[in-house]
Amino acid sequence: MKKKLFNAKEHPASCVYCQYGRLSPGGVSVLCVRKGIVKPDGKCRKFIYDPLKREPQVPPELPKADAADFEI
Repeated sequence: MKKKLFNAKEHPASCVYCQYGRLSPGGVSVLCVRKGIVKPDGKCRKFIYDPLKREPQVPPELPKADAADFEI
């Protein structure tokens, strides 16, 4: 069984994350090989998720440790 890389409930399909789409230099639209110029939040039946296009979330900052935390 193939492992899913894309959870459709958490992240809806978008042309920004499609294998065929490339974000335009201004970031206003997506240049699609199949459909031409489309909106970034658009989608079509040819959508294939590309996991390398998703930007990872920034991890939360860890609290600073004091010397008192390490004393017995």
